[in-house]
Amino acid sequence: MLIDIHSHLDHPYFEDNVDKVIENAKKADVKVILTAGINPETNRKALALAEKYDIVKPCLGIYPQQTLQKEIETGEYPLKENKFDVDEEIKFIEKNNKKIIAIGEIGLDYSQGEDQKNQKKIFEKLIVLAEKINKPMIIHSRKAEQDCVDILETTKLKKIIMHCFCGKKKLVKKIEDNGWFLSIPTNIVRSKQFQFIAEEVSITQLFCETDAPYLSPFKDARNSSRQISAPIEISNRNEPAFVLESYKKIAEIKGMELKEVINNIWMNWQRTFQ
Repeated sequence: MLIDIHSHLDHPYFEDNVDKVIENAKKADVKVILTAGINPETNRKALALAEKYDIVKPCLGIYPQQTLQKEIETGEYPLKENKFDVDEEIKFIEKNNKKIIAIGEIGLDYSQGEDQKNQKKIFEKLIVLAEKINKPMIIHSRKAEQDCVDILETTKLKKIIMHCFCGKKKLVKKIEDNGWFLSIPTNIVRSKQFQFIAEEVSITQLFCETDAPYLSPFKDARNSSRQISAPIEISNRNEPAFVLESYKKIAEIKGMELKEVINNIWMNWQRTFQ
């Protein structure tokens, strides 16, 4: 009953072998994969993927625009030009609210020195949308953790998942006190930040994710213990089949049986999304 609460199956790294990626996930006992849209192009791909694969659930969102544009320009995320009308995309998300499971990936990102005021304005609009359609939110907060938490504390919604949260310990505690969730990516196997979160935060407020194709638990996925039956376009590409590594590390850190961790996170899923 494994769940990958956050991935990007629309990414070009998966373009030629999504069928195999889904097959690998099913063989690894992954029952649910959430794939996150980040702009109009990927939102529509997320909907299409969910139509095709029964274990894929779509999340639609708007990633900080200028940050994504810079990632496109550098080739980090090879998409089309990231210029669109935010309000029109919000209307599209609302129109498709019955097809989606969450609003995400949304949030703030100050890593590129963008217009913080405009980012906050868009983020607040998306929170209002989540309130209106009553959907959980999956939050990105790179180098903007304090502002993200402050803005989120203005909503009464509790179904909030902080994806790959890298903020200070006091903010981790505040997130837990607020009753929100933190998702633990597969690179917990070497990340002190995520090991700390796994140790300190109650199992009742944790999820596991891959952020695929990023944050692989293996230095070279071709040599992983879980061999995948598809060509790997980059040596460290992550995929949903590897989400078990997060579960295993949480079990190790908390001194719990792996089955107990899996069952608890499955219950978190049912409480939050069912």
